[in-house]
Amino acid sequence: MDKFVRTIIFFSLIIASSFSSTSELRDGVIRTPDERFENLEDYPFKSYYMTIDGLRIHYLDEGPKDAEPIILFHGEPAWSYLFRKMIPVFTDSGYRVIVPDMVGFGKSDKFISKFDYSYEHHIEVMKELVSELDLKNATHFAQDWGGLVGLRVVAEMPERFSRVVVSNTGMPAAEGLRAWFTQRLVELTVWWNGPITFEELKISAQDALNAENPSDSAGIAMFTKWIAHSYYSEDMDIVGIIENFGRLKLSEGEKKAYEAPFPSGKYKAGAHVWPYLIPTQLQENEKYWKNVFEKWEKPFLIAFGGEERITIRMKDDFVNRIPNPSIITLGGAGHFVQEEVGPELAKIIVDFIQGKAVSDLVASKN
Repeated sequence: MDKFVRTIIFFSLIIASSFSSTSELRDGVIRTPDERFENLEDYPFKSYYMTIDGLRIHYLDEGPKDAEPIILFHGEPAWSYLFRKMIPVFTDSGYRVIVPDMVGFGKSDKFISKFDYSYEHHIEVMKELVSELDLKNATHFAQDWGGLVGLRVVAEMPERFSRVVVSNTGMPAAEGLRAWFTQRLVELTVWWNGPITFEELKISAQDALNAENPSDSAGIAMFTKWIAHSYYSEDMDIVGIIENFGRLKLSEGEKKAYEAPFPSGKYKAGAHVWPYLIPTQLQENEKYWKNVFEKWEKPFLIAFGGEERITIRMKDDFVNRIPNPSIITLGGAGHFVQEEVGPELAKIIVDFIQGKAVSDLVASKN
């Protein structure tokens, strides 16, 4: 009888556990199966999770827990895997490294509908993660759309950050009618362009990607068509985006890793809509530029790739609006600096944290 009861209890616990796992998901939310992330190339890191706004948020937490923290914000359409070459340099130097996957990316939960995502929600989730981990005296590093979120986190809780490093990113801003008009113009242009295939996008982007000093018109054309492609596409070519816009050649293992979070187009709503969200916080961003970053007195490092074309126009905002920033060029690097010069860039950031002089990186693409 005792054996029978134990068997009943055992199977009851299995069933309850199954229901519990399912009930963890909010309505309209999907979670990438864990087996998609097994045996990834050069990604030996332990996963940590935090529930924020009913969503399971994944992050890495490497190095001593009582050490000075560095938090790394990824962009589109990447996840924490992008930083795998930088993390060991930081931990070997004695730092704690936090690398979150934003909502819709990596191992974090994903909304099924692109209409459930917002720029503001990304910011609020990352702020909550920083608060829950009680990060202090932190160094911020962001690339691509990671800066649009990460810089707002810094601006809204500057007491937790001691320095900022940015690479190939920005925080687009505008005031009043200009902000309203810019957002409407982007929406209208995206609608006018309509669905654009990836092949059409690649062709339209060549003028900006190949030019030594791309014109404003070429940059705007690439940007609006990129938004239209991502917004209307039903199954974004993740590897194609990274390889073509980063001008990289990924290994088969790296391709598998970047595709891991997205078993199908159903999982990609966050990647599809993120570019479209950029103009939705222009006025708020301008407020934080004026109230925080134009008055910034802590160390600030601008480290753009020497071959960067996608975000190069946003570099001027940092150069012209941040008081006394340090400025270096990552020679030979394009958009995804973490892939091309990750260890070298990490060493530069360590030197910057330690108050050492930093200088341009002379390097060739890997």
